Amino acid sequence: MSIFDGLPVSREKAYIREELARIDESWAAARFDSLPHVVHILTSKDREGEIQILREQSDVIEEVVDGVVQSYHSGFNKAIQNYSQILRLFSESAEAIGVLKVDLAEAKKHLGARNKQLHQLWYRSVTLRHIIALLDQIENIAKVPGRIEKLTAEKQYYASVQLYVQSTWMLEREGLQTVGALQDVRSELTKLRGVLFYKVLDDLHTHLYNNGEYSSSASIHDKDEEIPTTTAIALSSSSHPVSRRTRLLKNESQLGGQGYVDGSFRSASIDGGSSYDGHEDDGALELHDEASLDGHHASIRVNGVDGVKIVSRQIPTWLSQANPDEFLEAIKKSDAPLHVKYLQTMVECLCMLGKVAAAGAIICQRLRSTIHDIIMSKIKAHAAQVNSSSPSIGQAGQSAATGLHLMKGPLESYQLSKQKRQNGTLPAGTLLAVSPVSPVMAPAGKAQSAAKELLDSILDTIVRIFENHVIVGELLESKAAHHSDINTPKSVPADANWNPDSEGSQVTGGYSIGFSLTVLQSECQQLICEILRATPEAASADAAVQTARLASKAPSKDKRDGSEDGLTFAFRFTDATLSVPNQGSDLIRQGWNRRSSNVLQEGYGSAAVLPEQGIYLTASVYRPVLQFTDKVASMLPQKYSQLGNDGLLSFVENFVKDHFLPTMFVDYRKGVQQAISSPAAFRPRAHAAATYTPLIEKGRPVLQGLLAIDFLAREVIGWAQAMPKFAGELVKYVQTFLERTYERCRTSYMEAVLEKQSYMLIGRHDIEKLMRLDPSSACLPDSLDRSSMNNNTGDAETAEIELELSDILLSLRPIKQENLIRDDNKLILLASLSDSLKYVADSIERLGQTAVRSSNQVEEEGKNRRQPHSRTGSALCRELASFADEYRKLAVDCLKVLRIEMQLETIFHMQEMNSREYVDDQDAEEPDDFIISLTAQITRRDEEMAPFVAAAKRNYIFGGICSIAANASIKALADMKSINLFGVQQICRNTIALEQALAGIPSIDSESVQQRLDRVRTYYELLNMPFEALLAFLTEHEHFFTSAEYSNLLKVQVPGREIPFDAQDRVSDILSA
Repeated sequence: MSIFDGLPVSREKAYIREELARIDESWAAARFDSLPHVVHILTSKDREGEIQILREQSDVIEEVVDGVVQSYHSGFNKAIQNYSQILRLFSESAEAIGVLKVDLAEAKKHLGARNKQLHQLWYRSVTLRHIIALLDQIENIAKVPGRIEKLTAEKQYYASVQLYVQSTWMLEREGLQTVGALQDVRSELTKLRGVLFYKVLDDLHTHLYNNGEYSSSASIHDKDEEIPTTTAIALSSSSHPVSRRTRLLKNESQLGGQGYVDGSFRSASIDGGSSYDGHEDDGALELHDEASLDGHHASIRVNGVDGVKIVSRQIPTWLSQANPDEFLEAIKKSDAPLHVKYLQTMVECLCMLGKVAAAGAIICQRLRSTIHDIIMSKIKAHAAQVNSSSPSIGQAGQSAATGLHLMKGPLESYQLSKQKRQNGTLPAGTLLAVSPVSPVMAPAGKAQSAAKELLDSILDTIVRIFENHVIVGELLESKAAHHSDINTPKSVPADANWNPDSEGSQVTGGYSIGFSLTVLQSECQQLICEILRATPEAASADAAVQTARLASKAPSKDKRDGSEDGLTFAFRFTDATLSVPNQGSDLIRQGWNRRSSNVLQEGYGSAAVLPEQGIYLTASVYRPVLQFTDKVASMLPQKYSQLGNDGLLSFVENFVKDHFLPTMFVDYRKGVQQAISSPAAFRPRAHAAATYTPLIEKGRPVLQGLLAIDFLAREVIGWAQAMPKFAGELVKYVQTFLERTYERCRTSYMEAVLEKQSYMLIGRHDIEKLMRLDPSSACLPDSLDRSSMNNNTGDAETAEIELELSDILLSLRPIKQENLIRDDNKLILLASLSDSLKYVADSIERLGQTAVRSSNQVEEEGKNRRQPHSRTGSALCRELASFADEYRKLAVDCLKVLRIEMQLETIFHMQEMNSREYVDDQDAEEPDDFIISLTAQITRRDEEMAPFVAAAKRNYIFGGICSIAANASIKALADMKSINLFGVQQICRNTIALEQALAGIPSIDSESVQQRLDRVRTYYELLNMPFEALLAFLTEHEHFFTSAEYSNLLKVQVPGREIPFDAQDRVSDILSA
């Protein structure tokens, strides 16, 4: 880019731009060096030509310069003219200033000559202006009552109070005190003070209970329902620090001192001087429209972090007509919610009126009755909702008893829900369980859910109300702490009975956070007692002292540590015939409020909502109260922290420990006793054609007694889930019930097996060991210690175990009939008892896991609350698991007895082979009578036990018959002297009949049965072979039978068979080879 590009060259002379481009830039350098150009021209061959080029370039540049001069000539002329005018103006100004100085000097000389006269005129004008201002003020003050009434009608209470305080202060100023025309205004203002006080108090009262226009939640009760005013007890309280809830409002909490100067209230919109300065002020007492802010929104970042929260900076509507002052500025800057700002405004109005003590006293008087009516209205609304959604529940609630009495009476039986099978018959699991509570009152019943829902709703309402009381109480007490003379401003007439030196509790009229919490918890306690049908009464002297202290509102100075705010609760249960209007209401009055109104005698009407009432609703009460206590504790300042721990939750926990748990233990103990002592408790019940099902819903034939116990245990654990803190005690109850039930099951078991040989055999160490090693015991419950058993036992080892056990049992011959369980009902009972015990054991394990979850929950809550817990969930689980193991062991013993019993029954029938001669003259068409009896017995017992035990356990019970029968049949040959062909056929016929009977049992392995009995038939068919053929078989199958069994084949006499004298030696040689 060339340095000449910026020159103003017209389009007509574009060639000049080309000529300029040819000029070397070195000609335009700041420090031009001409020597190189001179040397270049001197050394050039065409000197004239070079000089001519330079001349041409000079002409081009001159032409460009001429163009520039022509283009800017007019501008240069105009600038010269402007400079000339500026110079002329400066000259004229200097001359005028000189003349002004001369005039000022002359004026000073003239004024100095008449100084005294001017001063007199100025003083007179000031006096006249002051008189005019006083007249304007008197005129404005005369209009104040009407303006206050107008602002009050518009609910601009702060502006009204502002105007009242300003007017009262003005009336006390010098110059207006002696004006007689203002006496009527003073009288009207005095009346308006009372009107304003009650208006502000009523609005504060409405918003305290979330029923106002600016409340944080929906209305607690209908807007058109007036909140009655009754006399209640006031609780004294000393000052306290600001809680965490109002620390955000630290600026607002200090507003008590923002409008006070030397003890007198001064509005920020009025000049703080002692007299007017004479300036004209068009109505210094008037509230101008421009006094309110423009209402625009200004946004800030909370805590200086971008994007966290945008806070609106707008003056609330109820302050739109107030004069700007420090309080309004603090409200504008505050991040508090709208309802908090409104409550603070009402408290500020009371402070400005000097009516804090009166307001506190009236709030105390209204508190109890208001809460009572709120609870009743909440219950009525809930009842209406329930009746509209479910009329049946409403009818049930209307029919429930409404008196305060303990629901006692005989235990009633409630039938569990029945499920029908597809064929229309009732399942075997149908139970008539004895429970102390109805299904409606059960842990998961409708009454529990209805009570919890109702109490959750009411306590949530109470929490929101208490939040407002915390805000108001802290504001009042903080003002009392920083300004002991808050209600006695020098310029505002104070109450005649006001003592500026009274304590903080008297400053607030007895109202405090502790008092409000005490009354709220007291009313909640009464509601809970009505739901539980328990009558509360103050049984200790401390409670009587407390009641007297609340009534007097004048505590001693040594009781300012806040400990008097605690509640003392006690209980007693009245007789079922006690009526509410008589003794019950007297107890309530004596226990809580000796001077209370008659409204407390009416109760709350919770029976209209709840299907039933009674002590068992404690479970549904505990969780809402626990959550209520947590919420209240999070709101309380440090001074009142103890109230959150010693209040309603302590009441409920003491009630549970002292009344609910003992009552429940007695009731359920009766239920358990009734369940296990019933004649049908241990009577097997199943349809004759029914098959076993593992699901209780489809009719698993669990014994009624055990099914009832399982139901009761699950119900008790249900109470534990509802009250995790008391899970340990409730699990102890379950353990007690299970222990009693186990003893009853053990008794039934012993009644069936006492003095029976099978029971004594399973107690022998050798037999118990062999049964544990037997692979068939794999179907037994896993709780048994079978670590020594190899699940991969081979066939040879299995046969060896069976043979060893069979030999032990066969050595017990002869088996006597009286040593056997001949009653099939007892065998069925053992089968049903085994399955029922297994069902209960599994249920106990599930209950243990539930108890662990409940215990872990209370442990977590205990850590959060820093409360110790008595027992860990793992300990509870281990204790319940030990009971489950005991139940399983007894179930296994029942199965073992049944297996051994069937084996002994087989031996009892098969032992007749030893006394029978198998030398028949003709072939019999039927098996032996003892075989027929045995097979019939096997078939009958299998059919009878089939509905009560699973297929795998049926296999275990009847699976030992085959090995015993086969071994007994083979060993019977040793006791026979002779046998012929027909005898062999008869024994084979017996084995075939036995095989058919065992094969008819679906759970038994038919191939294994056939293999074992084929061995018996093969053994006896060897008797029909010649000796040489026997030797040939022995050579090929030397291990098929033992040497003793082969030897017995040679010893028995078989007609028509010749045995050499050296037969034994030859057989021994083959076996030993």
